Amino acid sequence: METKLTVIVDNIPLGQIKGEWGLSILVQYGEKKILADVGASELFADNMKKLGFSIEDVDYATLSHAHYDHANGMPRFFKENAKAKFYLRESIAENCYAKKFIFRKYIGIPRNVLSDYADRIEIVSGDYQLSEGVYLIPHKTAGLEKIGKREMMYQKTAKGWMPDNFSHEQSLVLDTNKGLVIINCCSHGGAVNVIREVTETFPDKHVHGLIGGFHLFNKSADEIKTVAREIKNTGIEFVCTGHCTKDRAYNILKEELGDKLEKLHVGLEMRF
Repeated sequence: METKLTVIVDNIPLGQIKGEWGLSILVQYGEKKILADVGASELFADNMKKLGFSIEDVDYATLSHAHYDHANGMPRFFKENAKAKFYLRESIAENCYAKKFIFRKYIGIPRNVLSDYADRIEIVSGDYQLSEGVYLIPHKTAGLEKIGKREMMYQKTAKGWMPDNFSHEQSLVLDTNKGLVIINCCSHGGAVNVIREVTETFPDKHVHGLIGGFHLFNKSADEIKTVAREIKNTGIEFVCTGHCTKDRAYNILKEELGDKLEKLHVGLEMRF
């Protein structure tokens, strides 16, 4: 299927079109419009208009994971779009926190959004087909709570504070003319794990590319180089990253991935 992606929100602005710490990508898949994440504020709505798009025209909206910088635009989306369901992973709740010294700061979805817009939210589990050629794929890698502990990200549960295992994170997978294209807006579970999970889920299909943040801004140069080599070894042909990757990590990735790698920024268009 002919596919066009436009970056609505990213850290890097486009001229007078602002950016923020967040991500939102509009997917035009054939005649369908899918909005992947809605950034950290209502900025996505202003940027969509400036880039020539209408929120009202969106057919589906998806949330990559339960963090504010991808979900805070949800109330604005519901106010301006009367038809689209918003697709969230079944484990999503208002329970994501980042540990700062002895304190834990809430970094989750907008408070009460699940109850206030229950009729607009679709909770999904397992491998979910959103529409023909479009899928939502959960993490299938064991032990991701080790990543949560390292990142000092926790979930508040009935058993107390537990390291986040990112079961609320999902990949949006598009079956395009060039092969499968994965959008995972922060890849907290690991970019290489994400590629492997999708490859194993669709063994008869070719994975062409991965788009999203890789959460590498706080990693050492050696760790980033290892990720770059592992991504290269998967054989995928296109990688586009930004947001929580940030410039330092991007430049290190570029040394290894070369022309395979592009940088996210507001207004960037990608065609597949």
